[in-house]
Amino acid sequence: MSNNNQGLSRRRFMTRVAAVGAVGSVSSLGAMVPVSNVLAQGALPYETLESPMPTRDESRVEVLEFFWFGCPHCYAFEPAINKWKAGKPDYVNFVREAPPLNPSWETHSRTFYAAEALGITDGMFDQLFDRIHKERKPMRDPKKVAKWIASLDLGVSADEFSKAMKSMAVETALKRSMGRARQAGITGVPSIIINGKYRTGNTLAGGHQGIINVINERAANEHANS
Repeated sequence: MSNNNQGLSRRRFMTRVAAVGAVGSVSSLGAMVPVSNVLAQGALPYETLESPMPTRDESRVEVLEFFWFGCPHCYAFEPAINKWKAGKPDYVNFVREAPPLNPSWETHSRTFYAAEALGITDGMFDQLFDRIHKERKPMRDPKKVAKWIASLDLGVSADEFSKAMKSMAVETALKRSMGRARQAGITGVPSIIINGKYRTGNTLAGGHQGIINVINERAANEHANS
């Protein structure tokens, strides 16, 4: 897809999101789901997607977190999701997507996918969250991001990381993440999708532990019925 078409696709997505609620670092309310679908579920701490979305590994139950490094709610959720991840069942595949739902998010999205492409995600993930939220460094300048990555001694130079941020692999990942965000109907982050079927977040689940409870219950249910 050309850069112009990618930009057009993103603008269309942003226009659609703006029509149902502001996009920002807020918990997903599932505003893009048809009202009838939401009402039918009553007080459940999750919503069922109208059309299930494909997962990366069909042999396992996928738990997908949509996030943004600049989101304070995502940062606050990290201890809970990291603790869960450390003890998750083997049948669960945990993955993350960082779609640039707002143009100002793009550098952070490129940073995440460049790190994935270079195999250094574990070495920079929590550090970047701390850099932004504890040290209050916005990290929106790609050159500064690349220089900071090089300072972590992960075996990647600033030049290598800069090239990765502009690579076809990252462009493909950005396109995929926006497509998955559209399929999931998310309007903000953090949002969790369980096995391509169920969406939850702080508002629906009532907080971090509520999200973890939904993940555990829905994942176990999906595994038992697979």
